[in-house]
Amino acid sequence: MNLAKAESIAAPAAAATDPAAPLLKLSHISRHYQSGDTVVRALDDASLTIWPGEFLAIMGQSGSGKSTLMNIIGCLDQPTSGSYQVLGQETSILDADELAALRRHTFGFIFQRYNLLATATATENVEIPAVYAGVSKRERIARARRLLTRLGMGDRSEHRPAQLSGGQQQRVAVARALMNDPPVILADEPTGALDSKSGQEVLGLLRQLHAEGRTIILITHDESIAANAERIIRIRDGRIAETAESAPKTASHHTLHHLDRADGAGLFTEVFESTKTALRALRVNLFRTVLTLLGIIIGVASVVTMLAVGSGSKQKVLDQISAMGTNILSVRPGAAGMRGGGDIITLTPDDGEAIKSVANVAQVTPERGGRQTLRHGDIDYQTTVTGTWAEMPLIRDWPMASGSFFSARDLRSYAPVIVLGQTVVKNLFPDGSDPIGQYVRVKNVPFEVIGVLAAKGATMFGSDQDDAAFVPLTTGLIRLFGRAYVNSITVNVQDVKKIDETQQAITTLLLDRHRTEDFNIRNMSSILDMATETQNTLTILLGAVAAISLLVGGIGVMNIMLVSVTERTREIGLRMATGARRRDIMLQFSTEASVVCTVGGILGVVIGVLAGLVLRSFDIAVIFSVMPALLAFSCAFATGLLFGWLPARKAAHLDPVVALASE
Repeated sequence: MNLAKAESIAAPAAAATDPAAPLLKLSHISRHYQSGDTVVRALDDASLTIWPGEFLAIMGQSGSGKSTLMNIIGCLDQPTSGSYQVLGQETSILDADELAALRRHTFGFIFQRYNLLATATATENVEIPAVYAGVSKRERIARARRLLTRLGMGDRSEHRPAQLSGGQQQRVAVARALMNDPPVILADEPTGALDSKSGQEVLGLLRQLHAEGRTIILITHDESIAANAERIIRIRDGRIAETAESAPKTASHHTLHHLDRADGAGLFTEVFESTKTALRALRVNLFRTVLTLLGIIIGVASVVTMLAVGSGSKQKVLDQISAMGTNILSVRPGAAGMRGGGDIITLTPDDGEAIKSVANVAQVTPERGGRQTLRHGDIDYQTTVTGTWAEMPLIRDWPMASGSFFSARDLRSYAPVIVLGQTVVKNLFPDGSDPIGQYVRVKNVPFEVIGVLAAKGATMFGSDQDDAAFVPLTTGLIRLFGRAYVNSITVNVQDVKKIDETQQAITTLLLDRHRTEDFNIRNMSSILDMATETQNTLTILLGAVAAISLLVGGIGVMNIMLVSVTERTREIGLRMATGARRRDIMLQFSTEASVVCTVGGILGVVIGVLAGLVLRSFDIAVIFSVMPALLAFSCAFATGLLFGWLPARKAAHLDPVVALASE
């Protein structure tokens, strides 16, 4: 069976090779290298014409320039001067991607060291040229397996190179060279690393490929190997020293594709193959991958957890302020900017009575408080005792747990009654007895407990609101505090939209009464705005600190990708030799970085949520939302693209011939 006919791959824009025209023509080619102050002339004024269907050998000793000549013929390297044409097309005017297309459809490379990917199976190694040619996955797998079967490797198609002998690896390399059905096979010392039996088998394959119409160019230093060719070209010190001219061959069935910049794999195929390659590469270096992932995971988890804690803390503060009421005005003694407190005697209960008459005022409650020791039986407990008016539970939205709050009648009658907070009850009545109707002493004055307030919890500053007791203001001023002034006056307005007007009206009223501005008024709505702004700033700060972790993780990704590019330089050269464009290499390494960050981002979000749930179990306010998780994941993905770009660009701009020579 004719191998070429049985395995041909259809490709667009093909033109039959003209038997009267040279297939490859090199005219006065020179290739010079600068080595310090010395110019190395690897090729010097070499001219050569190769016709379709030839089998020729290029012979020379090590350092003679034969490998350089092969690299130029295969478009892996560019001459310093001279002209090289492939079927009349001048290669010097082609850019990197056009040269990749030329290699993809014209040349099949068989390397002395096989250059197989250690992490890929035989089938996957053979597939590589077809991936960059845009062949569908199903078609290229089927073709790769047929080629391997044809070359006696059908039962080893899923083995990796380390599981194959040298001869078997070279057969895989031959199958790879045939994958895109190229008209030209370049074999660089194909038997150099093989035993004699395996070497003869490879030479037999080359003779068969030539018999089927392919042009075979064999690079060797061995006369017995070169004897298999129809024409021998000898090269010495960079010059073609001896050649036997050949007449044009009979036209073969092979076609040579016109150059097409749009030719190659589609974006979806490229992304899929790049992702598969990325996962394989990451799996091979598992420990290094885990360390790299750790940086991204910590960064993303930090962002998710920190922002959740920030959001929870913000909401807790706002809830506490809102619980006090956004329609509240707090009048304090002392001018604005001065420290207010019980030692500043400027506000009196009469001021509270006067404020009642201001339009839009719903309730008013003056307060005077201080630390006092309460006694019940043989138990003493120190707490804050506040004298207030009967409207206090309404203004503070503080319901009763049991009993009742004192009334306006109790205020007028100076009743010795007291209402306790939950913390005070727990300390004075540790046996759990009902405090209602019992007496506690404050400054040796007996007060009857008439009510217990519902639990309120801690304030945003951490103080216990339930550690308090309340008495009628009139009673407190006479029996506990002495002097008739108050620490504050709390005002509840009816229409919060008019709160600023009400604040101004109260200011005017008190100025008329006091003849000086010896007070200050706080608007709870403005305090809420200030607290919101402060919490937003803290949340941003937490997010920024967490983002630094993500940045460090990104730098780790870039570092690991640069190492990967260095370690896989020869692989990059192989991919370029089989037709990979620069964008293919860019996409491959960018995808690897993105895969690392994507996997790390997903794990980071999961761990961040779990960390937040753990913190919530310790009564830390935590609120999860979708946006921080999406932000963290998006930043992780963007980090992969950003920090993967430089290594990917470095890989894409490697010189194919230099990359292939890398150890």
